[in-house]
Amino acid sequence: MARIDLYLDSKRRLLRDSAGRTLDLGTHRWVGNDDTVSGARIGLLDAAAWLQRTSGRARREPVAVVGGRHASADDLARAHAVGAGLAIMGCVVLCGGRGGVARAACEGAAEHGGTSIGLLPGDDVDEANAALTIPLATGLGAARSGVIARAALCMVAIGGGYNTLAAIASGLDAGKPVFALPRTPPVDGVKPVPSAEAALDAVARVILALDVPPASVPVEPHR
Repeated sequence: MARIDLYLDSKRRLLRDSAGRTLDLGTHRWVGNDDTVSGARIGLLDAAAWLQRTSGRARREPVAVVGGRHASADDLARAHAVGAGLAIMGCVVLCGGRGGVARAACEGAAEHGGTSIGLLPGDDVDEANAALTIPLATGLGAARSGVIARAALCMVAIGGGYNTLAAIASGLDAGKPVFALPRTPPVDGVKPVPSAEAALDAVARVILALDVPPASVPVEPHR
């Protein structure tokens, strides 16, 4: 993924890149190309946080975090870091709602005031982990993986087994970007990332639509 420099004019609510394109807050697409750069330089994660928290036109889709219930200590640490980073960016965490990777991601999000939604397989919300914000008892069993994948803006996979593979397959089938941390079973079409920090950078690029072809219609500043 190519590096892109970003610039924020907070007074005019304009996020621009080094090519002079502007992020249209209505469509979340990059438009224009007037070679004009204004505003202060801003990092990738800070730009995503501005869009989600301050711009008034946040991406409303949650970000899925999937992985095993019986995860290693390393996987749990990565999931916690991903959940925390998503909360700091102002993203909602979507997960299976129970233990392991889901619990760690929810705990990370909760520590930073974030929101997590868990789609539980059964009919009882009491099976949700204690850090989960919104438990949804679906009664769908393993089929809930497909709902998680399709409801998400993108997906971060951390370790896991067959159920995680099912969620990954559903995400790819739905055309969603899927980012896999180490120890996640390899699947064609999944983009491997080496660390939680790299996963958050990849999610931020999706939030900011940096890898989506630009629109051709010029954007007017939002007032």
